[in-house]
Amino acid sequence: MSTLKEYFEFEKEARSIRRKMADWKFINDQPEPIRTALIVFVETGDLWVSAKLAGMKMEEFNELRIKAKIPMVI
Repeated sequence: MSTLKEYFEFEKEARSIRRKMADWKFINDQPEPIRTALIVFVETGDLWVSAKLAGMKMEEFNELRIKAKIPMVI
């Protein structure tokens, strides 16, 4: 069984991967609130919250995530 410490280490590593692989030029070129939503996704990996912040459906936001080259880390 995973411990809380292991969970936080996984989240830290996942965030690092998302940060490294993201297309920051694409992200920074987006209008608000989409730019902020993409950054929130990079930091949290939460597709639902990020889509809501962007004012988009999850499917639409996921397509934008792919364009921004932000991986889903599972």
